[in-house]
Amino acid sequence: MSRLSEEDIRMWLASGDLPGWRFDRGEIFKNFKFGTFMEAIAFIDRIAEKAEAANHHPDLENHYNRVRVALHTWNENAVTDKDISLAREIESAAGRPQSDG
Repeated sequence: MSRLSEEDIRMWLASGDLPGWRFDRGEIFKNFKFGTFMEAIAFIDRIAEKAEAANHHPDLENHYNRVRVALHTWNENAVTDKDISLAREIESAAGRPQSDG
């Protein structure tokens, strides 16, 4: 696992693989919006499975039909390649949520 420089993080976020993800305050994050509360909860369940499989756990916030996902590697106190990899998995789990800017 390697710490990524801010330049590397911004390059990954600009690559198109992680649309809507942002970097601030030492973490990458994205806000997802779904049509219903149950769709948001189902998304969280899909994230939980992927996170357990990777043994890497994001910070999750749920507000009715919105889910905020934030990633950074605690033992490195930085964003690492492990975060980028899990962000990609989360994108695949999202399906087609509504845009939440």
